[in-house]
Amino acid sequence: MQRPYFRLIAVFALAGLLSCSEPQMVLVLSPTQVTVLHADDILVIDDTLVRPMLYHNLPHFEELPVEESKAKFIGAVLPAILIAKFKIDSVRTEVMALTQKKKWTPTDSALYRTQTERFRAKNISSLLDKMQTHPNSIVLAQAIVESGWGSSRFFQEANNLFGIWSYNTSEPRIAAGKSRNGTRIYLRKYDNISESIVDYFETVARARAYRHFREARKTTSEVATLVPHLRYYSERRDEYVEQLQTIIRQNDLTQYDRHQLDPAYFIPKTLP
Repeated sequence: MQRPYFRLIAVFALAGLLSCSEPQMVLVLSPTQVTVLHADDILVIDDTLVRPMLYHNLPHFEELPVEESKAKFIGAVLPAILIAKFKIDSVRTEVMALTQKKKWTPTDSALYRTQTERFRAKNISSLLDKMQTHPNSIVLAQAIVESGWGSSRFFQEANNLFGIWSYNTSEPRIAAGKSRNGTRIYLRKYDNISESIVDYFETVARARAYRHFREARKTTSEVATLVPHLRYYSERRDEYVEQLQTIIRQNDLTQYDRHQLDPAYFIPKTLP
């Protein structure tokens, strides 16, 4: 069952080279919103060009046969990863365009200020580094481990793929089933899993614990090189890294690093 569309817009990289009096070309993406009534509503990934689908009301994957469960989980999560990356890359392109401008408009300054605060960046170079994304296989592996292939309560009730905690009483969240040192733990709640993935990328971009991962990501996209730098994502450290490596290898997740959103679902438009 489809729900109404929403739009994501990417400004072409060359737009930053144009003067503000010239029109800018943009790509508009309208992800298809699907309310899942049956597991068959989730499309299995069978092509490197992926339809931009956002699934809601996801099933209890653990109730499906193992291979079907894995295929449906990846079928739901991979498009959400690509949509999240498109959203971040779109804004990164706008930020990159600022480096080509001699004079910024108030809108440019507001964009820069908002993004530096969001990513906790000290300057535009640092911001661009922090806004980089990384291979789909790594995101998938962490989503699999953190959500137990979609079986965790915080995934099923809050679309929280990565177990990201909430410290803000005013944001949507759910209580965890345990406390730490006598303090109740809360987890963030998202409208859809793509929002959870955007937040995950921002968390990796901001936290000091992942600075070595970010440094490595600047020079390589080799999964085998990057994964060991995620040891601080979990208290299990090296055991966590080994689990990610095993998940990636056993499920051939690197095959999805070639996947991208299907260009057929982008609509070029010109802004005045």
